[in-house]
Amino acid sequence: MRVYSNNLPGYMDATIDGDLLIRIEDDIIDRNSRLSLEISDERLEWNRIGSKKKGYINSQFLYTLSGQSPMYGEVDYYIYAGFNRVPAGTFRSGSGLCKASVILLKAKDVDECMEGTHDCHPNATCSNTPKSFRCQCRQGYVGNGRHCEDEDECAVNNGGCVHECTNTQGNYRCDCYDGFMLHDDGHNCIDVDECAVNRGGCQQICLNNMGSYECRCSADFVLSDNGHTCISNKGSGNCKKQEHGCAHICQETNRGTICQCRPGFELAPNRKDCIVTCSHGNGGCQHECQDTDNGPVCTCHLNYLLASDGKTCIETCAVNNGGCDRQCKDTQSGVRCSCPDGFTLQPDGKKCLDVDECRIGNGGCDHDCRNTVGSFTCSCHKGYKLLTNERTCIDIDECSINGTCDHTCENTPGSFWCYCNQGYQAYGITHCGDIDECSINNGGCHHTCKNHLGYYECSCRAGYKLHPNKKDCIEAEMCIPLKAPAKAVLTCNKVGDKETCGLTCKTSAHFSSESEDTYTYSCGSDTEYEWTHEKVNATMPSCSEHVNAPSLKRKAQFKFSADKCRLRRRHRERFQDNFSRALSKQRRYPCTELCQVNYVNLRCGNRPTRTKRAKKRRGRRRKGRRREVEGQSGSVIVAEFELQMNPEEPTDKCDVNCVRRRTEKKLRRTVNTLRKSINREQFFVRFAGTDYEVMRRSLKADRGVESICTLGQIMVGDKCISCSVGSYFNMESGRCEKCPSGTYQDEEGQLTCQPCPSEGSRSATGIVGARNVTECGGQCSPGHFSWDGFVPCIPCELGTFQPDPGRTSCFSCGGGVGTISDGATSFEHCIVRESCSAGQYYNVQGGQCHRCPHGFYQPRAGQNFCVRCPGNTTTDFDGSTNENECKDRTCGGEIGDFMGYIQSPNYPGNYPSNVECTWHIVPPKGRRILVVVPEIYLPAKDDCGDVLVMRKGASPYSVTTYETCQTYDRPIAFTSRSRKLWIQFKSNGANSQKGFQVPYVTYDENYQDLIEDIVRDGRLYASDHHQEILKDKKLVKALLDVIAEPVNYFKYTASQARAMFPQSLINFLRSKVARFFRTF
Repeated sequence: MRVYSNNLPGYMDATIDGDLLIRIEDDIIDRNSRLSLEISDERLEWNRIGSKKKGYINSQFLYTLSGQSPMYGEVDYYIYAGFNRVPAGTFRSGSGLCKASVILLKAKDVDECMEGTHDCHPNATCSNTPKSFRCQCRQGYVGNGRHCEDEDECAVNNGGCVHECTNTQGNYRCDCYDGFMLHDDGHNCIDVDECAVNRGGCQQICLNNMGSYECRCSADFVLSDNGHTCISNKGSGNCKKQEHGCAHICQETNRGTICQCRPGFELAPNRKDCIVTCSHGNGGCQHECQDTDNGPVCTCHLNYLLASDGKTCIETCAVNNGGCDRQCKDTQSGVRCSCPDGFTLQPDGKKCLDVDECRIGNGGCDHDCRNTVGSFTCSCHKGYKLLTNERTCIDIDECSINGTCDHTCENTPGSFWCYCNQGYQAYGITHCGDIDECSINNGGCHHTCKNHLGYYECSCRAGYKLHPNKKDCIEAEMCIPLKAPAKAVLTCNKVGDKETCGLTCKTSAHFSSESEDTYTYSCGSDTEYEWTHEKVNATMPSCSEHVNAPSLKRKAQFKFSADKCRLRRRHRERFQDNFSRALSKQRRYPCTELCQVNYVNLRCGNRPTRTKRAKKRRGRRRKGRRREVEGQSGSVIVAEFELQMNPEEPTDKCDVNCVRRRTEKKLRRTVNTLRKSINREQFFVRFAGTDYEVMRRSLKADRGVESICTLGQIMVGDKCISCSVGSYFNMESGRCEKCPSGTYQDEEGQLTCQPCPSEGSRSATGIVGARNVTECGGQCSPGHFSWDGFVPCIPCELGTFQPDPGRTSCFSCGGGVGTISDGATSFEHCIVRESCSAGQYYNVQGGQCHRCPHGFYQPRAGQNFCVRCPGNTTTDFDGSTNENECKDRTCGGEIGDFMGYIQSPNYPGNYPSNVECTWHIVPPKGRRILVVVPEIYLPAKDDCGDVLVMRKGASPYSVTTYETCQTYDRPIAFTSRSRKLWIQFKSNGANSQKGFQVPYVTYDENYQDLIEDIVRDGRLYASDHHQEILKDKKLVKALLDVIAEPVNYFKYTASQARAMFPQSLINFLRSKVARFFRTF
């Protein structure tokens, strides 16, 4: 049995799950037995009939008759208890088990209270109970209910009254002294400002004091004996003069002038002044007054403090929290109210108002901000997760989780896309299944179609062979005529059944792929009537007229001395330009026009040691010669460079071979000229704004020379030949390749092919290696055919159609059915008896439409076939209209001894109808099962037709841990009530939903108390951030790792933990784990 609370204020403190659950009582009733439940005000009792086992709960958050004020909404008069049921979450709703009934009966007993047969005291209340009654003395009385006496509240702490307490029958009353009035709290007394009404009866001036008031007069007047009126002091007699010195009353007698005091005052020893006593205005004290020789001494009632004036009493935090809404602090001047973070103190200095942090800058949240009492929470849009700072949202990289997609996964902001390999089709959002192309109009095959995983192939009957388009079938003993490539000549001859052709380039043209001058191809019975190049899947080479000599490259290096070797980026970039300008200024063979410096790399080098002879030779240099850089003792910089000499264009007088020899000569002489200049100490380079002389004999050039062709050309022998028309230069392979179908190229030496122009909404599909726009339409378009699939083409005859381009025949409508016109491109153009809608196909033999069977679908109308569902999927019903209705009926999941998961079929796509899945989790000895349900999606209005249940065994009477038939997007974790779990999921044929993926873990049963403490604590689910963690597959795996083996908590460093989880969750787990292990 599970007992849930009402929603009265403070109910959260009484729950065990942070939501509504108050109590769990297992095994309170046996099979085929009965349970008696007694409900009374704030009490729940149960008793198994025929047994002495009893139990009860007392709580103000149960059913109540007193009508307490709820936190929100209407008064909750209901009791929530789940009998023989399992929860679908931390909610009061749930699912019951079969063959269990609850009968609610009113207790059959005599109501002694109503009939007046009780013996309760007149000052007591009578409450009826089953089979008896209960007496309880009313408030203000004490006793056992049958005998009640008045309680003298004034006997204890004066009843809380600060002045006078008067006991009454069943109650008491606080009164105040004259000059005071009762505070709203009914206990404290506060001063009455008598001067506020008609100046307190004073003729001139009224001065209010604590508990009293005083009248005074202005100049030239003195107060009369009545203490209220004023008289002139200009009359005769000593008392009418201000010099009499009496504080209150001046009285003239035969013996002279004497002073007297008004009631409540005593004459001071000087016989003139008056000292106040406790009899007058309570001596000026707000609470308690005591007369002493020095005058009244004020004190305060319990829980009050005496103010600095020595008279006023100040409330402390012990009395009604000082009137503060939240936090109260006692100070010298009284109580000081303050508010916790998330609240602001109101102008009255008492109340606290919640601060709506979301109104200012969205609370610092990236996405959504939700204000809560005293705080706020940030949440992220779907597909994003909250960082541990609980403010920032980042995209969830679903693709980083293994198994997200069957094939290719592409992460996108807030989502992801799954793509399938060629030959596969997506289903269930993330899965890929093989496409049965043969179910789609026989795959377009002329004869036979055979499906394979990821592809299909057409085959022909005996006596036929497959056409190069891989779909049509032609006579087996037939060679398809060859077509000569661009600028090539094809010479063929036939001897018997064997045909031989020779391929050569036209004059001044060269093959752009190999170095041979002639290619020979043959076809006949010995080649199974296939051309030899086709048998090895090779294409015929093309010819190009653009031929040139290659460019030549040579690497070298030299050295120069500098003050310091500081190779900054800007110095490197400028050095190449400076070096190129220096080479172009050489007197003989300067590096200009066709010569270029490809790159210069600078590095720091070691200074060579000089011999005495070298030093002596340097001392005899001619006067006026520029000295080597100042800073002779500086660093050495090595400059590595590459020099390239480009060829001239060939002419009639100098062919390609001649141009190559000239290029080689120019490169050699340019390098030799540079060497001579350096050795003569005549070559200078500019580095970092300073000219430096290159060190003598430092030039070192590679002996080898590299030949390269410009982009768009390939090296054939020692020549550069441009890619021919109909081809392009592939940058990755470095080869000339044919333009693919749908593109063309009418120029040589190009890097790409041009797309063929489209005809209306249909894209052009030309031959491979199209040399111009005309050849873009080389293949026959749909609705047309020819003997080889290329132009010229003829339209399909009446009664036939062809949906594919480049075909050698057309398909028959069948059954003597004709078409609207020739050139039909689809079966839709066949004239049939009735038009089939989507989800149907036309049976030519029967002449009528049929619904697509299970496992097939048809999204288009007017078709004569249905498409098979991909992979092992099928449909729930016949007549399906799209691939989304194809579902995998395989029950998903992985069952392991320590970790695993269960998954509804076709997850995360909608699960199929009328499916039944069963899983068995049997943990190793000494381990228990913990289950986490991140979210579950089942139809909302399905009368519980789709159900997930977890219990000990298949029997409906076995111990049940969890059962639900509803959607819950809020996570929940729970431990199994049995050592093993039998899990079943069943769906009916009404509705479908996304389903579930539920992970589980087994843990050491020695940690049972700790695990229960964690998963039953409402703080685990308290915030949206904590809930999202239980939905994050990566984080929940780490969390389960800790829950499965709590000692694993210590293997995560503090930085790792902070990077994964918010501090609130870390603190929560740390306190649980530390407290548990502290007991050991």
